[in-house]
Amino acid sequence: IQMLNGAPGFINLLDALNSWQLVRELKRALNLPAAASFKHVSPAGAAVGVPLNDTLKQAYFVESEDLSPLAAAYARARGADRISSFGDWAALSDVVDGPTAQLLKHEVSDGVIAPGYAPEALEILQDKKKGGYRIIQVDPDYEPPEMEQRELFGLTLAQKRNDALPTYGDLVDVVTAVQTIPDAAKRDMIVALLTLKYTQSNSVCYALDGQVIGVGAGQQSRIHCTRLAGSKADTWFLRQHPRVLNLPFREKIGRTERDNAIDQFLLDHLTPAEEAVWEKSFATPPQRLTAVEKRAWLDQLSGVTLGSDAFFPFRDSIDRAQQSGVNYVVQPGGSVRDDAVIEACDEYGMAMVMTGERLFHH
Repeated sequence: IQMLNGAPGFINLLDALNSWQLVRELKRALNLPAAASFKHVSPAGAAVGVPLNDTLKQAYFVESEDLSPLAAAYARARGADRISSFGDWAALSDVVDGPTAQLLKHEVSDGVIAPGYAPEALEILQDKKKGGYRIIQVDPDYEPPEMEQRELFGLTLAQKRNDALPTYGDLVDVVTAVQTIPDAAKRDMIVALLTLKYTQSNSVCYALDGQVIGVGAGQQSRIHCTRLAGSKADTWFLRQHPRVLNLPFREKIGRTERDNAIDQFLLDHLTPAEEAVWEKSFATPPQRLTAVEKRAWLDQLSGVTLGSDAFFPFRDSIDRAQQSGVNYVVQPGGSVRDDAVIEACDEYGMAMVMTGERLFHH
């Protein structure tokens, strides 16, 4: 790696090296530009360069931007969970172009890693954060040693690095009554599996349209991962509700303030003090969505893929997932209760693939 600008710290480098592996492998597996938005050594979002529709452009604040395929990938990665991506580390699979640098310029971000930078892009990024934005260039052909080491409490631990690359060839063991899985869902399964490979375990993620839409990372219980990721997927979809897209923000309010105001708009309850602060974001106080309106909107979400880094020990994760539009599931399998999990998928008409390979990451 080469430091082209700024001075990365310890956690910056952990984020950079983990996120680079994720986008490099997404590009290899799907042959599309890839991006990740990392926070605290787990992805807040990851995506490949699938074009955005007008609704997503508006929800991601990029409706006026010129989006190259790489820029579209980063807009999707950043848009998965904009609250968590605040102050992120960005990883990009391809040489950074001007449109992608322009997106990074407008967001609160700590640094970026990529295999190269167009002169225009480098100039834009070197001006960010008063010249202190951290820019790392990585050799795309570098392959690390087979063994990895780390020191912990004075002991040196070593193990073989996880060099498994999930591909379409891993998606052949469909164990449910529903056997048909469309190509778009298979692509989303690869996105989910590779995201999980670089997410602190336990981890579960929801993916749709070439991007992660919710990550549950580092939880001690798999159902808690599923609930956390599901709540983020719900928020992602609720941000596309017409009333959210047309919130009456006051003039000249920044992206971060809009993100926070939207997040609070979607909460079920604010204290009077929180409400008073929140209302200052708007020209006129907006009418909140009721629980019934939220549920009616969420019932329109479908085609979502649920991925897990290890087996589901109970059917509870499937029961939660169906509330967030999940139709496809990919997981290693291997639980003594696999039959109960398969039965739950069959009840909801889901198709489930078992890969036989866990993706724990610590």
